[in-house]
Amino acid sequence: MTTDTRPADPAVQPSPTTARRAALAGGVGTLIEYYDFSVYAFLAVTLAPLFFPSDESGVALLLTLAVFGSAYVMRPLGGWFFGRLGDRRGRRRALMVTVVAMGVCCALLGLLPTYASAGVLAPVLLVLIRLAQGFSAGGEIGGAATYVAESSPAGRRGVFGSMTPIGSTLGFSVAAAVVGTVSALTTDDQMAAWGWRIPFLVSIPLAAACLWARLKLEDTPDFEAMAARAEVVRSPLIEVVRDHPLAVLRVIGIAIAMNGSGYIGLAYFSIYLGDQGFDTQAVYWTAAIAIALACASFPLAGVLTDRFGRRPVLLGSYVAYLVLAFPAFAIMGATGSIVLVGVVWVVWMALNGLAQVPAFPQFTELFPRTVRYTGVALGFNIGTIIAGGSAPYIAAQLVESTGSSMSPAYFVMGAVLIGIVTVLTLRETGRKPLPV
Repeated sequence: MTTDTRPADPAVQPSPTTARRAALAGGVGTLIEYYDFSVYAFLAVTLAPLFFPSDESGVALLLTLAVFGSAYVMRPLGGWFFGRLGDRRGRRRALMVTVVAMGVCCALLGLLPTYASAGVLAPVLLVLIRLAQGFSAGGEIGGAATYVAESSPAGRRGVFGSMTPIGSTLGFSVAAAVVGTVSALTTDDQMAAWGWRIPFLVSIPLAAACLWARLKLEDTPDFEAMAARAEVVRSPLIEVVRDHPLAVLRVIGIAIAMNGSGYIGLAYFSIYLGDQGFDTQAVYWTAAIAIALACASFPLAGVLTDRFGRRPVLLGSYVAYLVLAFPAFAIMGATGSIVLVGVVWVVWMALNGLAQVPAFPQFTELFPRTVRYTGVALGFNIGTIIAGGSAPYIAAQLVESTGSSMSPAYFVMGAVLIGIVTVLTLRETGRKPLPV
């Protein structure tokens, strides 16, 4: 079926004020969602002996990282569920459900018994709750990207849409800061006994605040027009797979490149540096500061992609990773300076801004509004399984099996090569109206 690319009616053209409100709400909500999801990664070293006691610390850590990755298995199912909800009942409704579900799951993690008190039931419950978290997260970022894009005027989707990756990336920074603060205020024994629970329980007030903000939002002009004209489709998943398979594959390819590079900086660097002997406190705070500083460059990436298009910015970021991946790991493995590590971290995540910011509006520009939420969520979540949640585990396993701390660089290079091939198949859509 040919996608209808006619301009939307004047009645559904969003105003800059609507775009700013949508961008802020989407960014804040995504920040809280990814705080909930990423706290686990920063506590992986603490959680490993509590839930997977072993004589081999490396084995316990790998099992803990495998549980981190297992949550991503549920993301496509969550993307289908919330995509269907968003495409049939409204973007706003789906985004409210995701934030509540993520907050509840994160709080439950903070209440779990450990292996010492519950035996094998403890890791079983850990896996089940992480799976539920993955299901909930599967509907968040695709929905936020759709909501912001449909609320932004043509030619400005990049700069307004930059709030979505700012939110998801800052979620990791806030998680690192909270874990670092709790770790600084507790001894090692206290952290292992009860301190690790606090960052998870912080999600309760954060989720409540986000829900309050999203309750004040209206649905997007595109969805309201679609609903008014009875354009809502019965099965968005069937339609997107049947009529837009190439679009889904392109989202997957870009998501592999974006997540395969990004999650190394977001979730693996802190583990890598701990293995290199850096102080845990220093690593937490370096992560928080470096990721936050990198996020400050994301609006510039939005300006660049609105000015020059999606393809040049995406390709530039991928080529930069090809050139810098190996030197970045070489520097981090050779230096004892946490300041130099921080500089490398900032550069790495700033490059990921150039990979993320054009990607989200690009995703939404590939699908008509009737299946946009489902299409974005499906493709993005499959790509995230392949090279996102699995990235810390694959990187750690590469180091374990090869004995080389440089080996994760090759994983990153492979991921961005997939991105380059994918982007070369795209037509430029940055200045066009969203497909109707």
